[in-house]
Amino acid sequence: MTTASFPALPFAAVRERLIARDETALLDVREEDPFAQEHPLWAANLPLSRIEIEAWRRIPRRDTLIVLYGEHQGTDLAPLAAKTFAALGYTNVHLLEDGLEGWRRAGGELFRDVNVPSKSFGELVEHERHTPSLSASEVQALVDSKADLVVLDARRFDEYQTMSIPTATSVPGAELVLRVRELAPDPSTQVIVNCAGRTRSIIGTQSLVNAGIPNPVAALRNGTIGWKLAGQVLDHGASRQAPVAVSAEHRAQAQADARRVAQQAGVQRIALDALPTLETPGRTVYRFDVRTPEEYGAGHLPGFASAPGGQLVQETDHHVPVRGARIVLADDDGVRASMSASWLAQMGWEVHVLDEVPAASAYDETTAPAAVHPPVAATVSEVAPKELAVWLAQPGTAVIDVTTSANYVKRHIPGAWHAIRAQLAQAVGAVIPASQRYVLTCGSSLLAGYAAADLRSWLDANGRRDTEVLLLAGGNAAWFAAGLDAETGETRLATPRTDRYRRPYEGTDAPAEAMQAYLDWEFGLVAQLGHDGTHNFKVI
Repeated sequence: MTTASFPALPFAAVRERLIARDETALLDVREEDPFAQEHPLWAANLPLSRIEIEAWRRIPRRDTLIVLYGEHQGTDLAPLAAKTFAALGYTNVHLLEDGLEGWRRAGGELFRDVNVPSKSFGELVEHERHTPSLSASEVQALVDSKADLVVLDARRFDEYQTMSIPTATSVPGAELVLRVRELAPDPSTQVIVNCAGRTRSIIGTQSLVNAGIPNPVAALRNGTIGWKLAGQVLDHGASRQAPVAVSAEHRAQAQADARRVAQQAGVQRIALDALPTLETPGRTVYRFDVRTPEEYGAGHLPGFASAPGGQLVQETDHHVPVRGARIVLADDDGVRASMSASWLAQMGWEVHVLDEVPAASAYDETTAPAAVHPPVAATVSEVAPKELAVWLAQPGTAVIDVTTSANYVKRHIPGAWHAIRAQLAQAVGAVIPASQRYVLTCGSSLLAGYAAADLRSWLDANGRRDTEVLLLAGGNAAWFAAGLDAETGETRLATPRTDRYRRPYEGTDAPAEAMQAYLDWEFGLVAQLGHDGTHNFKVI
């Protein structure tokens, strides 16, 4: 079975590849919300709207075996995505036979939510290791009694600032083993690790247990969700962070602990100058610096992308969409890379850590690896922000913003419509009124450039060659930098906000029913892993 010269792979063939960990990029090309409703365990989300923006970075090897699926309102998006991948130089592109429905009919397990490999792995860790935990009421009692206690929030700092447990300090997951002894030097101090839900609490707590710290350690059961469901009050805007400096004694102990855990998990060691030997034909290699974004920005090893270790373990499907690829991790302390690698290895990845921490002079790059994007298919003229402002004071011009819906809601050009790029033609045909001139924009106008070419092609095919299509020079950033007016809210949504799945654990206004349903879903993940059988997880 083929479609437009792209061969189709049946469920059984894809499943065999996943079990064997043969390099495979199984990609769901729908927007994030429909992807989050149901998808195979190892499917990664790469929306049709963003293939040109993300593909070369996320799938660096052009002969990677790619399998595509995804429908929207009865339209099979996979053949459209396959053409785009082919145009980008990918030579091994396939369609999933009969799409997601074929996967379901063949008995394939389907999972809900995002970052499911990591979350289901976290549940398996707790199931097999019986990771210690305390309930929200138990932790509240310790806080109220001013017990000898430290609460460590393992999420990103911005998540911590949004809402946190009273007295908690921000220590993102990969930092825990490195910094815990600075925060709890007395071995009798109770250490509590929390996140918003369960995964990062479990992984963070088990990291400390695996590393052998002498303190009593427990996860906050069900994180901030559990705290809120217990009727307890969260802090907002907290700013406590772990000390940057780590004593030589504590660092040496953490290095020894992390190296031992990584070795037990099967992490491999490699010299920096031997890295090219990993890049053999048919093998994809991802290189990540797992330190904080601030440290990365101050200087990093050439060719390494920033992926703070805790988030890399939490969002592995996003950072490494090619199942079976090789991963190389680096830090400058010999702790964070080893601990992060220990978890990735248990998740079935081939992981390497630099055998020795390079000299400080090796961290001489101060910019991230340059993002490379393909040229836009058609040349589109630009308009400057102030000239567009003059046009908008008169009839005849419609602005279409293809940025993320979240960014649109925060701030956009007054009168602008929001549309998801892959649904732009339907929006212009049915929702956005006909206009003499369309101006496309987004944050920087990068994505808008591709969308403008799409729209130009659609208008030409529908007999509207006289309609102008232009690009806002510099995008929304340039508009606001010029001091021009802004509008907020869901003022003109030409397409539903399906580009972002609303996590039940983010923000401060999730309904209690949604939070409880999320926890119930997490509790069922271990059983789903058993039904699926492709995970290759091995908990040490």
